[in-house]
Amino acid sequence: MITVRRFTFQPIGECSYLVSAPDGTAVIVDPGCTLSKEEQALTEALDSNGLNAAGILLTHAHPDHMFAASSLQKKLGVPVYMSPADRQMLPYCGPLARAFGLSEPATDFSVKAVSDGETLLFGDMALKVIATPGHTPGSVCYLCAEDRILFTGDTLFAGSIGRTDLPLGDYDKLIVSIMDKLMALDGDTRILPGHGGPSTIGEERCDNPFLEPFNEKEEIWGSGSE
Repeated sequence: MITVRRFTFQPIGECSYLVSAPDGTAVIVDPGCTLSKEEQALTEALDSNGLNAAGILLTHAHPDHMFAASSLQKKLGVPVYMSPADRQMLPYCGPLARAFGLSEPATDFSVKAVSDGETLLFGDMALKVIATPGHTPGSVCYLCAEDRILFTGDTLFAGSIGRTDLPLGDYDKLIVSIMDKLMALDGDTRILPGHGGPSTIGEERCDNPFLEPFNEKEEIWGSGSE
């Protein structure tokens, strides 16, 4: 069973996650820390829990989710995993950061490309890549199937979905991604989004107002249990 430690950074409340396996291997999902004390909180959590960092996973390349990717890669000496489709987002990081009230992030980190359906192995931990374009062209979610935990970035929130009015956003693709890729997962799959609190796939099937035309009762969709 994996262990998930949640951090909330920046005034806009970006959620970063420190995810560790029983053998002490760990990855950081969406390091959005913009202040040195925020970054220190992540690295101290690694050290104090005896964890060995193996990678940085980006759900997408908006600045509030990858602000510390370059700095942490240099400190920890680990790969940054990202969809190659989001390389085109990097030139927008400066203007978007300023629009969010942030300073411009470094984008000089090296990237290990991830692809849809690929399973990333980190020690005892397996995370499946699920491509969910729409919020950005290369948005992905990371699924720990064994523990039914899904890191959704800005694709799906508790009671909401990702915005598509930013550069290269596409509403139709986002809806297709959510319906085709995420709503078919077991209903008790816990979603851990990039902003706000957790939810489950089952709760979003039934109650997410942005999916209202498609809302169904849980017994129709099925939750993986009787």
